[in-house]
Amino acid sequence: MPTPISRRTVLVSGAAAVGASALLGAPAASATGAAATTSTTGHGQRGTLVTPVAEVLDGGEQVTSLVLSSSALGRVERSSLTAATFAVHVTATNPLTGQVAYEQDRVVTGAGWTRRGEIDLGLEHGFGVNGAGTLQYMGAFGRNVLLELDHTVTQVEPLRARGGGQVVLDAFRQGRLSDPEVDAFTYHATASGLNYRLFSPDRWHERKGGRRGAALVVWLHGGGEGGLRTGGYDYYDNEATLRANRGALGFATPEAQDLFGGAYVLAPQATSAWMQDGDGFAPMVLEAIEEVAAAHRIDASRVHVVGCSNGGYMSLKMVAEYAGTFATSTPICCGIGPRDGSGGYFISDDELAAMTTPTWLVASADDTTLDAEDNTVYAHERIDGSILSLYENVTWDGNTYPGHWSWIYVARNDPRQGRKHIWEWMAKTRR
Repeated sequence: MPTPISRRTVLVSGAAAVGASALLGAPAASATGAAATTSTTGHGQRGTLVTPVAEVLDGGEQVTSLVLSSSALGRVERSSLTAATFAVHVTATNPLTGQVAYEQDRVVTGAGWTRRGEIDLGLEHGFGVNGAGTLQYMGAFGRNVLLELDHTVTQVEPLRARGGGQVVLDAFRQGRLSDPEVDAFTYHATASGLNYRLFSPDRWHERKGGRRGAALVVWLHGGGEGGLRTGGYDYYDNEATLRANRGALGFATPEAQDLFGGAYVLAPQATSAWMQDGDGFAPMVLEAIEEVAAAHRIDASRVHVVGCSNGGYMSLKMVAEYAGTFATSTPICCGIGPRDGSGGYFISDDELAAMTTPTWLVASADDTTLDAEDNTVYAHERIDGSILSLYENVTWDGNTYPGHWSWIYVARNDPRQGRKHIWEWMAKTRR
């Protein structure tokens, strides 16, 4: 149930070509043989490749830079590149409605060179920065949609060529979005058709797990990251689960992998929202867990379930249905349903009281989406031995986010009891 976050940059093959306005002309060489301006299209006739590079920040995924690749750059005097050399404009289109979500210039904050001799244009980004997001939240349906982003790159100042002359790139083409953290998760679907993404530990960490195998962390997303199959749409992309927040990505970081001694991270995607059919989704999630466990060396005593919002409810639901499966449960800003059972989802008092899986609940007191007292605190008071981290608000790295976004704290390993942080608690707990 995240609020408006924009999200997507050409993950679709053939995403629209990046336009280029050559504000710089290409004058002919002088008759005296003096330095000339060279206009080049880079890789043969295909032009300069523009790769949007994104990062999932605490508020969602944003395009943080553009990398320009061209054989012509090998002739450039590198010191001639500045942040003012290129201008960037972006148009973001919702692929479901065809409507423009936003269109604007991007602020180029810096320009440098990669080890491969490419140009790296840094773009302004951060919480509250417009025109950077890759997702759009469709409020009428409560879903995040991956946007089609077209970046127009314009060279506004010449680059000096070594030995004299100038280099002007006059044609650009956009490549696929690159997000190294997200791209580390492979694409899959269960036999029954439930999408999921999977992070696999490197060989060193996997061996560190020992003879019994590596841990498995199951991340259950919020309502905004499910599929959209109503209103005439059939949208089920296996993407939003990783791009809307850092929930799953946190467990794939080197820090988390070191603590767990290697962990697979499974991120299934609901076809709608977990709360819409908890009874139906529970066996589908279990199927994903069993398929991953059958294909990889998973330590059955170290399977952990973590979820936020809709996924917080679903983490409780999974424990209620399959009590002997999980080593720990971490419901974040969870929903448990109206206590009279009149809602579309419901975790009963008896189910809460019967839970013996070690449980750590996390929420923020200012959550206006799923009231912390009515849901998280209520569950904590009924789950024997559970741990509660109740924050006043959601503030991280100088930014204050909506109170519902308490998953940020878990994704950053902030909740702690005594000297033990939540990832360490998970890593050291076995079923």
